[in-house]
Amino acid sequence: MILRTLSARFTSRLRSERVAAKLGMWLGLSFTVAFATGLFSHFMQHPPAWLLWPSRPVNLYRLTQGLHVIGGIATVPLLLAKLWTVYPKLWQWPPVRSIGHAAERLFVLFLVAGSLFQLVTGLLNIAYTYPWPFGFVQAHYWTAFIVYGALVIHVSNEWAKVRRHLWTRVTDPERRRFLYTVAAAAGLTALVTVGETVTPLERLAVLAPRNPGIGPQAVPVNKSAVAAGVMGVIGDPAYRLVVTGAVRTELSLTYADLVRLPQYTVRLPISCVEGWSVECEWSGIRLRDLIQRAGGAPDAFVTVESLERGSSYRTSEVRPPHWNDPLTLLALKINGRTLDADHGYPVRLIAPNRPGVMQTKWVTTVRVA
Repeated sequence: MILRTLSARFTSRLRSERVAAKLGMWLGLSFTVAFATGLFSHFMQHPPAWLLWPSRPVNLYRLTQGLHVIGGIATVPLLLAKLWTVYPKLWQWPPVRSIGHAAERLFVLFLVAGSLFQLVTGLLNIAYTYPWPFGFVQAHYWTAFIVYGALVIHVSNEWAKVRRHLWTRVTDPERRRFLYTVAAAAGLTALVTVGETVTPLERLAVLAPRNPGIGPQAVPVNKSAVAAGVMGVIGDPAYRLVVTGAVRTELSLTYADLVRLPQYTVRLPISCVEGWSVECEWSGIRLRDLIQRAGGAPDAFVTVESLERGSSYRTSEVRPPHWNDPLTLLALKINGRTLDADHGYPVRLIAPNRPGVMQTKWVTTVRVA
């Protein structure tokens, strides 16, 4: 009786199967983009041994992660509108009519709960807020498979119904205005966020969690030198950059040695997993020059290690396509100025088409394997 009463209350002429189909199509496209770009980001950070990501185009990760985060934020109005449209069906009576119907409703539960979980935790992640005891990365990754699998099953179950309405126009003026409003809300949300990646729209980015022009040397940072616990060691006169491992000659270079080596300048973006990115001018030593000087093999796998301790990102693997690329530097300067401590002084890695979290700061060791 309670469920019947709730179902009766949540009625509106704006709701219809055709409106639900339109919103479902938009959500399906949005979820597909988010799933594909999310997998790309995950495997960029945690590649299997056989996978060698290309270093070009240099802005590929910047584009895909921008789509993932900004598109995810723009999905919020779509998801809320879709849930509002189909809400009465969640209170259907009887709740279960058969084993097949029970399985169908279970997948709908996975889809709804998983979608809300992904969007809420994703928004909190880009705001650097973690009010939960589990690791965000693994939870976000595995829930994505549950949500997308449930979406595929749901679309398959509803396809006959959806197909009747998918390509037909919504003729009712009020329903059409409702769809236009939802689309405008999603578009506006994207517009006031996209400036964190598309620099010319920076002033419009009022919803972006990070302004790409704010930070030391006008570039954002996620972790400062103080937070990393390296302030006491980065200025030590005993600092050395060591190239070691499977090499003919180990190198041990002071900061003055590095400054005297041939310097190169490149323009590359620093692209964060939280969606913001900014292109900078970086100057320093080509990583491949150091490895070749030490006698490392051209197909070697390289690990760059930081002075930072106790972080899961204090080391970063640089595979052959990246360290052989002439754009990959051990940078000493950013935009013509010596690196600020928060940007990785004395030396940081910068390479094309890599997540910012893998552009290791405060580099002390290059290990060749």
